[in-house]
Amino acid sequence: MANPESPHELEQPLSTLPVPPPDLVEQLCARGLVVEGALFETLYGGRTNQVWKILGGDSDKVLKLYRASLRNPLFRNDAALEARCLQALEITGFVPRLRATGRHHNGSWVFYDHAPGSPWRQEPEGVATLLRKLHTLAVPISVPNGCNGSADLALHGQEILDSCTSETRHRLAKLRPTELVHPTKHTCLIHGDPVAGNILVAESGMTLIDWQCPAIGDPCEDLALFLSPAMQRLYRGSPLTQSEENQFLSAYGQPEIIDRYQTLRPWFCWRMAAYCLWRIENGASDYAEGLQLELDAF
Repeated sequence: MANPESPHELEQPLSTLPVPPPDLVEQLCARGLVVEGALFETLYGGRTNQVWKILGGDSDKVLKLYRASLRNPLFRNDAALEARCLQALEITGFVPRLRATGRHHNGSWVFYDHAPGSPWRQEPEGVATLLRKLHTLAVPISVPNGCNGSADLALHGQEILDSCTSETRHRLAKLRPTELVHPTKHTCLIHGDPVAGNILVAESGMTLIDWQCPAIGDPCEDLALFLSPAMQRLYRGSPLTQSEENQFLSAYGQPEIIDRYQTLRPWFCWRMAAYCLWRIENGASDYAEGLQLELDAF
């Protein structure tokens, strides 16, 4: 299950530093990763960590500084997991190339090649093909287990609600689905956060970024996160239309997994609604519309 070992701490506002901390820049220079006087451009795609693009040299690079204090009830934030996945999946061509990792005070950082492209906005068939490729890989990699089946989703959703304080949590608890869906034996490596902002589209193809919460789990988890009305609203500006959702599922091309996703969908929507409430209570008012969209979806 996602992040079962960590207490749910409040999320603080993102840093607005235009450049990395000076002592971190010195560390990067000492390791030969950047040159003295390197230019940094803040990247705003993420909602969790501080990310910069380093300009110049033979090619642009990205520095991600992890916020060690963050404890999110749905999405892990683990630099070691990201580094592990980038190393293992480099041969696939759909992840950035990892160059280095390190520590900075109480946090961690990863340094990798900048991937070309813009966040995904349209034509969901390409995303479906990308996720199918990921889910069929036989990659020996040590990552946590994800939720698998309705019992796991029920427990995880309730854990999120238990960390909420408003009266809405009681209403959501009463809306919990009841259909039992057994765990699947066909688990695989899943990205764990394949939202539109983590899928870059370029002429050369698509790149999956932000690998800080992967798992060995049910591939339906990735399908649900991409299709989530709340996540689409937050990262793309609007939920997928029914036609776009149908196109995505058709292009994914795995009937048994698609049927399983359709059965589990109320559970995924319910858990996402609980997560939206948690985000709202912790200062992210832009999740309010997402909460209603998830409720409408199931």
